[in-house]
Amino acid sequence: MNNNDKQKLITQLQSQGLKLVEGDTETSGRKGGAGPSDHKAVTIDGTTVMIPVYTNIAAKSEYTLKEFHQRSINDKKSHVLEQARKDIASIQFVQQPKFYSLKTSEGIPYNHIALLHSHNVLATTVLQTCIRYSNRNTSCQFCAIEQSLAAGRTIAQKTPEHLAEVAEAAVRLDNVEQLVMTTGTPNTTDRGAAYLTECARAVKARVDLPIQAQCEPPNDFVWFQRMKDAGVDSLGMHLEVIEPQVRARIMPGKAKVSLDYYFQAFEAAVQVFGWGQVSTYILAGLGDSLETITDTCDRLIKLGVYPFVVPFVPITGTPLADHHPPSSEFMYAIYEGVAAMLNHAGMYSQDIKAGCAKCGACSALSTFEKSTFKNINS
Repeated sequence: MNNNDKQKLITQLQSQGLKLVEGDTETSGRKGGAGPSDHKAVTIDGTTVMIPVYTNIAAKSEYTLKEFHQRSINDKKSHVLEQARKDIASIQFVQQPKFYSLKTSEGIPYNHIALLHSHNVLATTVLQTCIRYSNRNTSCQFCAIEQSLAAGRTIAQKTPEHLAEVAEAAVRLDNVEQLVMTTGTPNTTDRGAAYLTECARAVKARVDLPIQAQCEPPNDFVWFQRMKDAGVDSLGMHLEVIEPQVRARIMPGKAKVSLDYYFQAFEAAVQVFGWGQVSTYILAGLGDSLETITDTCDRLIKLGVYPFVVPFVPITGTPLADHHPPSSEFMYAIYEGVAAMLNHAGMYSQDIKAGCAKCGACSALSTFEKSTFKNINS
C-alpha cells in the first residue's frame, strides 16, 4: 500500500468507523470513559491508529471485516478489511498487554490505573472527576470522563506510587515507550498541574519514561517550570474548538477560559518546554470552519505549538452521541493544509518527546507530514 492510499484509508476509517464481526472477542474494544473511547487500536500497513467501532456511525459503516486468518503459529492474527465486499487490506488488532493481568498489593487491577493506547503508549487520567462534568450546563458536551468511573472500570484518583508501579511494569512487560497523563479539572487554581507534578516525579523516580502532562492553563504559569522540573517532558493544553459560538455551545464551562489566555499560556509553556514540545488538541467536525482551523493552526505553529487535529468521534452516553462525525473529504483537506505548514516549519510529530501528537493514533495527520512537503515542492 502506498502512502497516499494509506492516508485516504485511515482518514475514511476514522470518519466512518469500522463495523465489527459480531461475537468476535478478538476485536472487542473499550466503551465510554476518557480518551479515545468507543475505539479500537488497529494496525494498517505498519501504522497503528484508533478507529471508532462502537459508535452509531460505525454500526452502519461500509467497512467490515472477514474472519481472521493466520499463516503460521508464530504469525499475528490478521483480519481482512472489506469495503462493499471488496478486500481492501490486511489489518491487525493490538493485543491486550501483559500488565493488565496484574494488581497492586491493595488489589487494584493495573488497568484501573492506566491503559494501553495505540500499541506503545501508557495513558492515565490521574483525576477521574471534573468540576464541570456533573452539570451539563457547564460540561464539555463530548466528554465521558466519569463514565468509566461509574461503571467500576477505574478509580477516582490514581496515587503517584501506583502510577509509578504500573508504568514500570508496562515498560518491562510490554515495551511501552511513553506515558500520557491527563486529568479532569479540579476545583483548584492550578487546574491539576500540582497533582500532575507529583505524579510525574514519582514515575520518573521509578522508571525512565518520557511523559506528557495535560491540563487546562493554570492561573500561574510558574507551574510549567515546576512540571518540567518534576520530569514532564512535553505539555498538552487542549483548545478542542475555536470559534466563540462553537466554544459556548460545545463546552460552555471551559469557554470561560478565553482564547487569549490560552495563547498567553502557549507562549509561556513553549519558553519552558521548548519549540515543538507543547501541543493542543483540535476537534474537527464540531462547527469550526476549515478556514478557522487552518488559520489557528498556522498561528499555533508560529508560536512553536503542535496543533494535533483529530476528527470528532461521538461517544455513547454523551449529549453529542448522535452528532455526525466530519466527512473524510473535510479531514483530508485539513490534513493537507496543516501538514504543509508543519513541514514548512520543520515541526514533526516524531520529534515530540511524548504525548498524543507523538502517538498520532487518533488522527491521520502524521501520515501527511513529510509526504505533503514533497508534493508541494515537486
